[in-house]
Amino acid sequence: MYSEIINELNEQKVQLVAVSKTKPILAIQEIYSKGQRVFGENRAQEMAEKYKALPKDIQWHFIGHLQRNKIKYIAPFVELIHSIDEIKLLDEVQKQAAANDRIIQCLIQIKIGEESTKTGLNKDNYQDFFQHFENNNYPNIQLIGIMGMASFTSDKKQIRTEFKSLKMLFDQIQSQFFPKDDQFKEISMGMSGDYTIAIEEGSTMVRIGSLIFGARNYG
Repeated sequence: MYSEIINELNEQKVQLVAVSKTKPILAIQEIYSKGQRVFGENRAQEMAEKYKALPKDIQWHFIGHLQRNKIKYIAPFVELIHSIDEIKLLDEVQKQAAANDRIIQCLIQIKIGEESTKTGLNKDNYQDFFQHFENNNYPNIQLIGIMGMASFTSDKKQIRTEFKSLKMLFDQIQSQFFPKDDQFKEISMGMSGDYTIAIEEGSTMVRIGSLIFGARNYG
C-alpha cells in the first residue's frame, strides 16, 4: 500500500508524513527501506528513543499535543512541530531551540473539527497569535504553515467544508502576516481516512499511519 500512496502523493506534489506512533523499530525500518524519510510521532520520549535507534537521515515530525516540559527531549533533532497552539508553547520551543543552537520549523494548529477533544487556535481568533509572533523576537523558530484535523465523521461534505475553511484561513494568514516569506507555504491536513479530500482542497502535507503500517497499537 505504501508504494501506491507515495506514487499518488508524488504526482500531486504532496509530502507524506508516515505516522509511526506506537509502531516498533522494525516496522519503521521496513518503510524506511522503501525510501520513506519523514516519520511522525506524538510522544516526545518515544520519538527520542526512536531517533537514537534509527538512521540519522530521517526527518522526525512531532504531530500530537506537545507538553512544554517535553520539548527538551526532541529539540536537539526534531525537523517540524505540527501542533503549536499557544504562546507559552511557542516560547518554550524558542528557549529549547536556542539552547541547542538550532532553528526549529513549526506549524500552527487551527481548530477546524467539531469535537471538544480537538485542540488548536480558534479559527475566528487566530490573529492575536500571529500578531504576537510578528511583534516579538523568535530567532530560532521558523513558522512554515498551519495544520488542522477535520471532524471524525463519515460526512464527506462536512470534512470537505472544514478543509476548505483551513485553506481559506491559510490564504488570509499568508497574505496578512507572511506576504514576502516563501517558506510559509505548508498546509498539513488529511489523514488515512480523508487525505484524498484534503489534497483536493489544497493540502501540501498529509499524515498517514494505518494505511501504511496497519491498525494503530493502542497503549
